[in-house]
Amino acid sequence: MRCSKEVDDIVPNDTDSPAALLADRYGKAPRKSSPLRRWGLTVLGVLFGIGAAWVAYQNLGATPIEGKVVNFNPKDDHAVELTFSVTRDEPGRAAVCIVRSRDGNGDETGRKEVYIRPNDASYSTVIRTSKRPNTAEIYGCSYQVPEYLSSAERPSG
Repeated sequence: MRCSKEVDDIVPNDTDSPAALLADRYGKAPRKSSPLRRWGLTVLGVLFGIGAAWVAYQNLGATPIEGKVVNFNPKDDHAVELTFSVTRDEPGRAAVCIVRSRDGNGDETGRKEVYIRPNDASYSTVIRTSKRPNTAEIYGCSYQVPEYLSSAERPSG
């Protein structure tokens, strides 16, 4: 039994160049871009990489202010005392730390903003909770102190 194609149809002629055979099979090769365009795309790629590295460093780099839990002590079913220290790159600046308590399931039961005075490093505060507290932690610290915390006149209540 013979194949439907003849052997002569499959075997290339000596006159066909490899480039012509490839062009027949796959189509013509795309036009090469100019060197100026390649350099431009390379510069854009490098600038994009530098920008991405800068954003990553700003978001994931060393923090300028950091809080660390020293001790926590549940006072009763609706309060926990938290003692913590603050390390900052500018000790002379005021800051704010948000502290919170959690119950045994990990649910947040209380939260409080604590004003960090300039040049102070250790703090103790009581967090009021809605359920029995299991732990207390520092949620985060920042130099962006809200006006109501930094003003001399504190809100009543």
